[in-house]
Amino acid sequence: MSITGISLHGAAAALAAALAMAGCSPRNEIRPPDPQAEKAATAKALARFDEMKFGMFIHWGLYTIPAGEWKGKYVRGIGEWIMFREKIPVAEYEQLAKQFNPVKFDGGEWAQLAKDAGMRYMVITSKHHDGFAMFGSKASKYNIVDATPYAKDPMKDLSAACAARGVDFGFYYSQDQDWHEANGRGNNWDFPEKRDAQIYLEGKVFPQVKEILSGYGPLRLIWFDTPGLLSEQQVVDLRNMVKSLQPGCLINSRIGHGKHDYVQTGDNAIPIQVYVRDGKWEVPATLNDTWGYKKNDNHWKDPRDLISKLSDIVSKGGNYLLNIGPTSEGVVPQQSQEILRTIGKWLAVNGEAIYGTTPSPFQMRDITWRATVKPNKLYLHVLNWPGRQLRVEGLESRVTRAWFLAGKAEVPFKQAGNVLELSLPEKPLDPNVTVIALDIADAQLKVADGYRADQLPEKLDLHAWVARLRGEEIRYDWTTRSATGFKRFERESNALSWYPYKSLDGTYDVEITYACDNAAAGSKFSLAAGTRAEPNQSSVDGVVEKTGGKFVTRKLEGKLTVKPETETITLQLEGDDRSAPMKVHKITLAKSAI
Repeated sequence: MSITGISLHGAAAALAAALAMAGCSPRNEIRPPDPQAEKAATAKALARFDEMKFGMFIHWGLYTIPAGEWKGKYVRGIGEWIMFREKIPVAEYEQLAKQFNPVKFDGGEWAQLAKDAGMRYMVITSKHHDGFAMFGSKASKYNIVDATPYAKDPMKDLSAACAARGVDFGFYYSQDQDWHEANGRGNNWDFPEKRDAQIYLEGKVFPQVKEILSGYGPLRLIWFDTPGLLSEQQVVDLRNMVKSLQPGCLINSRIGHGKHDYVQTGDNAIPIQVYVRDGKWEVPATLNDTWGYKKNDNHWKDPRDLISKLSDIVSKGGNYLLNIGPTSEGVVPQQSQEILRTIGKWLAVNGEAIYGTTPSPFQMRDITWRATVKPNKLYLHVLNWPGRQLRVEGLESRVTRAWFLAGKAEVPFKQAGNVLELSLPEKPLDPNVTVIALDIADAQLKVADGYRADQLPEKLDLHAWVARLRGEEIRYDWTTRSATGFKRFERESNALSWYPYKSLDGTYDVEITYACDNAAAGSKFSLAAGTRAEPNQSSVDGVVEKTGGKFVTRKLEGKLTVKPETETITLQLEGDDRSAPMKVHKITLAKSAI
């Protein structure tokens, strides 16, 4: 495909060459921002970001046309990666632009949905890895205005609609991976492996980042992704461009080389404990299995699960960036709308326990409750109803009053030493998460030694609910509080992954609590700790033994070493997947004496 006789994937390189000949390379225009002004603006922006807690992520692009299928074949994995998974040639993928015509797009409706959901900010893909710009760009004609029949810039409408509703606005931008460009990273089926990233940066990235910073009002943040092979100086140049144009625009850690304002966790990756040592952080997460729209992905998550995840993430110190994937017509799937508005109704009642709070002062021992804090207040988010009594151990501050946020009814309680016991009705007030507010005599909450968030018990449970569910078949069951569906595939196998984020350091004995019908027993499994580059630095193995369908706890042979730099602890089947129906409740790590 070409426009005005110029090949689209060659346009960026041509522009860079022309700029270099003219002596006005974009890099020469980049000036470091004033350090003091940047520091003050960033601190103010981070404080606002921390208060907001909950945001909307939107993945929208050409990949919504194939929507998970290519030439009649279903493609496993997330929808926006279909070009990469199927190695679709640039010239072929470009043809999708001729079909992209989102006539049903309404920026006001999308912004209002975010508002209704209680989301305080929005981030949308301006350019994903496929290289197609979802805004009007003069740097590359491979964009929604110049290359599609729609011929309009939807980001103008959307940014204005967000501003009108008090929803902060930001852009996702893929700064290194670009499968459309010879000097972008990732496309080795059309282009040679060797590339010159600087040509790509100066011809496309720097000009486009400048465009999104200059044409859509104040940006709360730019959400960079997969820094890959960019050098430290290239990343510094990119940061300087952002901060020189908008000092208060936040930058996430996926810019690379530690040049960020806040930490981006892995996708759907929630820390297992309170995480404050590296500053502010955010979890990007999905409503179903994919980010970009896939027509066959109807694996919608239960609002209860998402609200519980919101409580869990905020109690640990993070923000929750929850994704929707509109169709190629510009329609947000009805299921997405209903789920988000359910969350919004919960926040309308319980928002004071989320917005503007600080993390839990308690270590996370199980999945019964979570806590958030404000001066002289402690909020208990009850995720799994404990029956007629909730027992909270370790609270030394005196409680003067307890009540439900929903309905404001008083909650009877008694407190002796550092043990608080609250008397509850037989059933929860809210089918999702019930919040109990406590008035505390101390402005600064006091927690007993051995219960604090910066301390961990010698025996730690890693519940399946806290893990990332990897794959299209694995599911969590709230009734049994277990995960099942450990199917294996050549690509995108199913697994559970936990994320320590520097909270663990040592060698551990391992137990697994699970259930398996006798007929499904026999598969081998592994529990491995490691990094993305080396996922199997330490592991223990086992065999799924029959349990008659009843939950049992069994100790595994061997020991697991987890270091501060360990990124994941992953449980999956090895070899055959006959035992895929097994139900995993939790993994238990006990500090080893050896």
